[in-house]
Amino acid sequence: MKDIPVHQLEKRGSAGFEIWRYHAGDVKLNTLDEEVMKAHRDDHYIFFVVEAGDAALMIDFNEVRFFPKALYYVLPGQVHHSLSDERAVGWFMAVDTMLVPPDYRKVFEGQLALQKPCLLDDTQMKQCMILLDLLLQRFLEYEKSTFNISIVHSLLQSFIGIAAGCYAGSNNTAIQVSRPVELSQMFKQLLVDNYVAIKSPSVYAGMLNVSESYLNEVLKKVTGFSVSYWILNEVMLEAKRLLYYSECNVKEVAHALGYDDHAYFSRLFKKAEGVTPLTFRTTYRK
Repeated sequence: MKDIPVHQLEKRGSAGFEIWRYHAGDVKLNTLDEEVMKAHRDDHYIFFVVEAGDAALMIDFNEVRFFPKALYYVLPGQVHHSLSDERAVGWFMAVDTMLVPPDYRKVFEGQLALQKPCLLDDTQMKQCMILLDLLLQRFLEYEKSTFNISIVHSLLQSFIGIAAGCYAGSNNTAIQVSRPVELSQMFKQLLVDNYVAIKSPSVYAGMLNVSESYLNEVLKKVTGFSVSYWILNEVMLEAKRLLYYSECNVKEVAHALGYDDHAYFSRLFKKAEGVTPLTFRTTYRK
């Protein structure tokens, strides 16, 4: 394996989301091939809720163990693989970053240390179980109703909001982290706040008082992707949100993202996403 594999959610379906419940004794999650269980990155978020038993993941060289009532997430770009899950009962969700609101992302991505499992109290756990049961039912039949995909996404964001609230209100203690990890987090925060006006890697490097080459080196080491990749990724995420949630036309979306030339924006979108902005809108809203 020359490079760490990057698993793309869009190749597994058009909903921007996957969910399943796994049970003790399962050899591997769902029916995915063995490659999923090897070390890899994802281009999307992953959320876990453990109902019973225990499990373990290796995430960026750190072993993370899960116990009953544990909530956890894996960020896009984090290298991870399963250590054990055969004793666990719980839930797995893969979520397109587009479907995670910016304020929630700031909570999930704002940890200065590797995120820790969050222990849910009885009320939180009960709420999650009810929501996840309904979410799974709707997901399994999302193609049967004109509005079901919107319902699925609304339920999904309710769960993500609960998860973000749990982490925002937790008292997880941050441990000392390396300079590269801290710099990567600082870059991501700057990017979320400035991507419309600033799309130059060198400008972000200047804002962080480092050279462009060093920032690029750090991001590739920590996340596996370059500065330019993350800038474009952030722009495309907001473009997809606007195309899905708003009634803005392509020209208006382009201008909202800082592009005066909407034809250039359309070409950029198609190159990055493989489809035109209008095709993306039609596919997600079907």
